[in-house]
Amino acid sequence: MMLDGSPYQGYLYAYPHKTAYRRLEPRPALKDVWRDEPRDGLFLYVHVPFCEMRCGFCNLFTRARPPAEQVSAYLRQLRVQAEEVASAVGPAAYARAAFGGGTPTYLTAAELADLFAVTEDVLGLRPAAAGLSVETSPATATPDRLEILAAHGTQRVSIGVQSFLDTEAHAAGRPQHREDVDRALDALRAAGFPMLNLDLIYGIPGQTADTWDYSLRTALGWRPEELFLYPLYVRPLTGLGRRGAPDGPDDEWDRQRLDLYRQGRDLLLAAGYRQLSMRHFRRADVADPGGPDYCCQDDGMIGLGCGARSYTRDLHYSFDYAVGIAEVRGIIEDYLDRPAGDFAYAEVGFALDEREQRLRWLVKTLLRTDGLDAAAYRARFGTEPGADHPHLGELEDRGWAAWDGDRLALTPEGVGRGDQIGPWLISDTVRAAMTGAAVR
Repeated sequence: MMLDGSPYQGYLYAYPHKTAYRRLEPRPALKDVWRDEPRDGLFLYVHVPFCEMRCGFCNLFTRARPPAEQVSAYLRQLRVQAEEVASAVGPAAYARAAFGGGTPTYLTAAELADLFAVTEDVLGLRPAAAGLSVETSPATATPDRLEILAAHGTQRVSIGVQSFLDTEAHAAGRPQHREDVDRALDALRAAGFPMLNLDLIYGIPGQTADTWDYSLRTALGWRPEELFLYPLYVRPLTGLGRRGAPDGPDDEWDRQRLDLYRQGRDLLLAAGYRQLSMRHFRRADVADPGGPDYCCQDDGMIGLGCGARSYTRDLHYSFDYAVGIAEVRGIIEDYLDRPAGDFAYAEVGFALDEREQRLRWLVKTLLRTDGLDAAAYRARFGTEPGADHPHLGELEDRGWAAWDGDRLALTPEGVGRGDQIGPWLISDTVRAAMTGAAVR
């Protein structure tokens, strides 16, 4: 039974997972997909599939050190896609936006300006109003790039530090140097972004409670508005995957990661941070992002770029997906070779019936600390969450969830087991599709 297994079974950042997507035959036209969808509060996600290096733990869709001409061609094709999507979807407004990847700041300052021109001129994005978030790295958070981000109203910048100790960063397959991390953080603070997020990883080979404490306290010294604490995963086709899992029994590594998670959680709570999910912490004196309303459980998303996904209420779609180096390069080349008009169709995806829509709502709410609002669920679906998902009682029996009035929320122990509870919530249909996906 999954609830009796490892607490670290998978990070369910979206539902259904992209490995459940299949080729859509015939390809639906985007104008039909979006015809009856609300478009006044969408999320815009732009994917830049390039990095200066491929970290050992990374299983994202990205290519390290691409030829300069391929980056230029990608930005040109991104504009073509944006124009075709805008024409097919029709008038739209964006309540939230993010540039991810990859590492968007792998682009030069001039290329970043071109990227903003695509999103602002073609799609009408207002970055400041949409709370634009951009991913960066220690090597690419340079003053000239950050100046472009700030000039266009970027609200949040997230940097993957992982560890403030070079030996641990290297053990996680990230060949960075502490002086580069400090230089990047100085530049980020000098640029004056309203929100700075730092990512840290626990469970790295050789990491101890003391070294984890050092990284946590060093991060807190920068007073970041947000912190994400990620457990290390060793996934197929990654650098660490080729090297193998950390030495020792799996249950010993699980205990270590749970201990380090609790240590990090307790330290951040004591330092004045609020916990929003298993990974996500926000400084208590920082207000939640303002701007137009956006409901992550229900509102749509437009994805641009060859690794981006898009959501409507009943269809999630994207392009092909891979992790292996050769396969990623092939998909990028296919994206660049697409003829005019080809971006007006959905390529691969997953159609959500009523049951899957209910499960998606459940996953997107229960794994956050504010939990499932039964009144909102009833308003959306016209049914009771307890009747639709009777197995949730098992979480209550284990002390991992509890009702407080009309709200079901995970307990502190349950929050820490989000990577166990999330996969347990997946439908048999989605699980079978994920299991049947080829790892490539």
